Amino acid sequence: MGRTLRTLSILLSLLVPVHSTRSPDCGGILTPLGLSYFAEVSKPHAETVLRQDLLAPAVPDLLVGSTKPSRTQINSVKVTELSLSLVPDSGLRLSVDVDLGITPAPSTTKVTRLSIRADLHVEMNPEGNLEVVTSACKPTMEEVQSTEERERSILWFSLLWDLVSKLLLSPNEELISLTAQFPVSPSCQLQYLPLAAPVFSEQGITISLQTTFQVAGMAIPLPVSPVPFNMPELASSSPAHLTLAFSEHFFSSLFFALEMAGAFNMTILSPLTTATVAPKITQMGSLFPEDLPVVLQAVFRSSTRVVLEEGKAALKLLLTVHVGAGSPAFQSFLSVNVDMSAGLLLSVTNTRMIISAPDALLEELFLPTIRTEVPAQINVVLSEGVVLPHISSFTYTNINVVIHKDYVLVPCNLQLQERTGAQTTVG
Repeated sequence: MGRTLRTLSILLSLLVPVHSTRSPDCGGILTPLGLSYFAEVSKPHAETVLRQDLLAPAVPDLLVGSTKPSRTQINSVKVTELSLSLVPDSGLRLSVDVDLGITPAPSTTKVTRLSIRADLHVEMNPEGNLEVVTSACKPTMEEVQSTEERERSILWFSLLWDLVSKLLLSPNEELISLTAQFPVSPSCQLQYLPLAAPVFSEQGITISLQTTFQVAGMAIPLPVSPVPFNMPELASSSPAHLTLAFSEHFFSSLFFALEMAGAFNMTILSPLTTATVAPKITQMGSLFPEDLPVVLQAVFRSSTRVVLEEGKAALKLLLTVHVGAGSPAFQSFLSVNVDMSAGLLLSVTNTRMIISAPDALLEELFLPTIRTEVPAQINVVLSEGVVLPHISSFTYTNINVVIHKDYVLVPCNLQLQERTGAQTTVG
């Protein structure tokens, strides 16, 4: 019966109005502080890329001319400064200062300062991923004085343009991980899709995302959000590197997808038996001559709804509980409609949002078994958490979860290759 109900619920979901246009239900804002942190942790990667290319055997000849052998060579590369700054309504400015140790003769070494200034912007590529590209690049080098050296530097600067492109390879690979599919349950997967290139402002870099779900490998239609979601304005003094935002519709879509996957179809063994129920329901004797355990099957009779208010979140469940017995053939002898409201607790660990419903307020529910088992089984489904939008080499720390009316904010800091994030809980 559970499988039949699940199939029916999926078929009925096809009648639910779907997104007629792509619209965001979550997103994030990378603040100037977060951009500075990203630049700081990118210095070792930039130095590695520059060393690989500038210490190559073919590179030194560009400094002295490639037509004749030379003993001049670059023997050290050190990135002394790497910064990223916002260019509102445009993109980013990358500044890299590199000290090159150049040996022009066996006995002497001089240090030459190489400076690279590049303008970057973010595009949506045909695959639907975000990609950082270079729109302008201006390298300069100290101690390039003679006409001959300046002419040779043209070759040098063309090499540096290629180097800037190589510097962006790793960030672009990380951006692809943003759109990976993440499991929510054994048969349900979640994916965050960027709707457009990010918006650059003095506030930071704002990206809008749409959540999609697949059940058993097939995309499922989601109900249309009654209210368009816009990323909220942040305080200019925010100490967080990144603030994630999730709409009320995001949470309702999550529960809808899990319901379509059958994650909340529950079969619960009651402590009662048909013999103990028979004195109150006279038909039991004829229906079940043998004494059998009473079994409860709970299914949703309407879509789950999440309601966000200031400082609290609630889950509204409309269930039908079928009471019966028999194994393997379940035979129902009573059906009860149950309206259930449960408070939700939201927390974040690493890059997962943990959702739980420990405080069930089952005012209209009279079955003690359902009162305890329904929240318990929902919590089992949600216990692994929901993976938040992130790029693969970063985790979240200093996390806060703030519930507002209609949306949830998650201010946090970025941590490179950290796998043990802090946890904060708000009820």
